[in-house]
Amino acid sequence: MESLVKLYSLSYSNSKTYLAALLFVAGNIALPQLFHLAPQGGMTWLPIYFFTLVGAYKYGWKVGLLTAIASPLINSALFGMPALAVLPAILLKSVLLAVGAGFMAHRFQKVSVLALLAVVLFYQVVGTLGEWAFFADGFYAAVQDFRIGIPGMLLQVFGGYAFIRYLIQK
Repeated sequence: MESLVKLYSLSYSNSKTYLAALLFVAGNIALPQLFHLAPQGGMTWLPIYFFTLVGAYKYGWKVGLLTAIASPLINSALFGMPALAVLPAILLKSVLLAVGAGFMAHRFQKVSVLALLAVVLFYQVVGTLGEWAFFADGFYAAVQDFRIGIPGMLLQVFGGYAFIRYLIQK
């Protein structure tokens, strides 16, 4: 499954960068609230990463980076989730996701399930190693996304593909 779509690389001097980031941050605020209605919904579905992936892939790493940093900080400040204790790990993975998605989109100029799978595996593996190395929670906590977050990773890959391809194909 592969599709050519119009991908952008917006700059920080372009007002569309901030408008796009604002919309994706809003999505990253609303989606986690929906998934947190289910027990362990956030840990299972990893919703805070979804619009970071879509934004970075469709509009470039700068939109992705703004979304990656603002989303967890605003969610934590407004709703207490992610909790302050896990916020650094979430930020690390969010930034890796934004950079990885922006790179893949720029490099290949198309969206595919395989490309999104590579992005998700990149940010999860490198983020897990970083979380294990830099944070005191240990290996068991670092691999949590691989223990219970597989549905969320699949949502990012297949849902992200559908969202990029069908809903924002302009």
